[in-house]
Amino acid sequence: MFWGLASGTVDPRQFEFEHVLADIQTLNEWALEGQLEVTAISLHAYPYVQQHYAILPHGASMGRGYGPIVVAREPLDPEALRDIEIAVPGKMTTAFLALRLFLGSEYSYREVPFDQIICEVKQGKAEAGLLIHEGQLTYAQHGLHRVLDLGDWWEIETGLPLPLGINVARRDLGLETLHELSEVLAESIEAGLENRPQALKYAMQFGRGIDPELNDRFVGMYVNRLTQEYGDEGKQAVEGCGAIEHHVRIEFVA
Repeated sequence: MFWGLASGTVDPRQFEFEHVLADIQTLNEWALEGQLEVTAISLHAYPYVQQHYAILPHGASMGRGYGPIVVAREPLDPEALRDIEIAVPGKMTTAFLALRLFLGSEYSYREVPFDQIICEVKQGKAEAGLLIHEGQLTYAQHGLHRVLDLGDWWEIETGLPLPLGINVARRDLGLETLHELSEVLAESIEAGLENRPQALKYAMQFGRGIDPELNDRFVGMYVNRLTQEYGDEGKQAVEGCGAIEHHVRIEFVA
């Protein structure tokens, strides 16, 4: 999504962009204080930061029929998750919320950096782990078993894709600036989709060692038509999931 700007293919207009790399839980925490003008966050975090940010109408990480998964060293019945501790990538992540919705109550968990959860489960330090990012595709290589796919469960329950991450922009930039900024970022996403091989090659440097085939597959899962534009279905999914626990005003940049 950022390749168009990073490569100079897209005109940044009046803006200067600095690419800040951080895991999603850190970005969620920064957003509580409005640290970044534009940031990716978990949809679950949006109710907590809505006073600072409006949702950009593009950039969502949303998949239909797949999503975060829970894994364990041995096959488990999903109902057994109620009685064990689960390593999670952060309690403000949408994955954390989706698992709580599935279980129907609070559950025992311990926060672990997302890229350490597979090792945590594999080494027996956690009985189960909630995986996001490429761990959804690589867990079997580590001898782990899938217990639950939350994206699949969510589609069965709602008929909608599961919105995990969203892009937001700070409200104090002002309506005119927000509109122009949104246009620039939309152009970068479109450029990446239209120049997929080049954009994938750029993205590989941030891929934590995954191979090109897996990189292509993972990007294809979460950079799609709903990333380019939410549409009615995407907005319905965001409104349904985002407003579950808190009073929230879902407001998109025009």
